[in-house]
This record gives sequence, C-alpha cells and structure tokens, in this order.
Amino acid sequence: MDRRLEPTTRQSLVLRLKNREDQEAWTAFVEIYEPLIYRLAIAKALQNADAEDLCQEVLRAVSGAIERWDPDPAKGSFRGWLFRIARNLLVNFLASQARQTRGSGRTSIHELLQERPASDARAEAEYADEFRRRAFQWAADRVKNEFTNTTWQAFWKTGVENRSIAEVAGELGLSEGAVYIARSRVLARLRQRVEELSGDIDLPEGGSVDGRPI
Repeated sequence: MDRRLEPTTRQSLVLRLKNREDQEAWTAFVEIYEPLIYRLAIAKALQNADAEDLCQEVLRAVSGAIERWDPDPAKGSFRGWLFRIARNLLVNFLASQARQTRGSGRTSIHELLQERPASDARAEAEYADEFRRRAFQWAADRVKNEFTNTTWQAFWKTGVENRSIAEVAGELGLSEGAVYIARSRVLARLRQRVEELSGDIDLPEGGSVDGRPI
C-alpha cells in the first residue's frame, strides 16, 4: 500500500526563500530556475560565459529583492516576476554590449538589440514551457518513492508514455479503475509539489515531460 501523503500545508519554496539561511530552499530554487535563465540567455545569442554571468546576476537580484516580492496572486506569479528580472537584466546587458561595439565594425549584438520586439511573448512562453518540464522532473524525482512501483508504473505508462489504460491494466494485472485511480493520485501529488515551487499550480491536466503531455 502507498505511504500516506504528507499534508498540503508545507510552506512554498518561494516563501521559504525569504529566509536566507534555508539552504534547502535556495538549492532547489537554483536547481529549477537557473537552467531557465540560461536558456533564455542562449536563445538571445549570448555566449556560454555571458549566459552564466547573467544567471549569477539574476540570482543575486532575486536574493536582494525577494523580501519585497508580494505573494498576492492578483499581482502575478513568482515565475513571472523572475522572468521580468531576467528579461530586464538581459536587455541591459545587450544594451551595454551594443554601446561598446558601435563604430567598431562589430554590429551583431547591436542589431540583435534593435531587432528585439517590444513584446517578447514567445520568450516568455518558452520560459514557461521549460519551467513545466523542469518542475515535473523535480517533483517526480521527489515523490516517486512515496508510491509502490505498480502505482508509479500505472501513472508513468499511461501519463508519460501515453499508453491506454486498458493496455497498462492488462500488463500490470490491475483493473482499469485501479490504473485510473493510481494515475490520478500520483498526478495530484505531483501538482502539490509543483505548487511548492512557485506558489501556483502550473502543471496542466496531463502535465508535461520532455514536451509530451501527461
């Protein structure tokens, strides 16, 4: 039988970040969000070293500003707040590079800045998609051992591998109802852990892993 799931009152990662001594929270934050910032920078044609520097700048900015972040859902998600920080720092970086290269014959960065659209909805959408993928993997790694192997396989085979409930039920020796219940229980737990990451549940029905629906 599956172990009892822990209560839903665990404080979210975002709120825990306000405690600078909470190393577990900051480690999880870096693990989840740093790759998102890096991908955003690489997508804007930054070199590896510059992308890594931008990541560090964003992390420092978050560390200095987290006390002022308002968790009121009406004011937007933490993930959106972080994107705006990363976006602003990236624009500042590109602008500074453009100023340095004007008149030097090196126009690629300046041209990139000039071509930047007023709204970067595409970058924000890609950032959100990558968050969902990383959040799913982070949560899956942490909840897998809370379930029996059969329950987890029922979820994984139907949810991630997108196999039919009937097929998986026959393979695992379960009823179709049992497979459906197992899938629902694991997905509910995954959503609970994802909610801890950003204060909002951003794992849509079916979830996401490697770009595939759950």
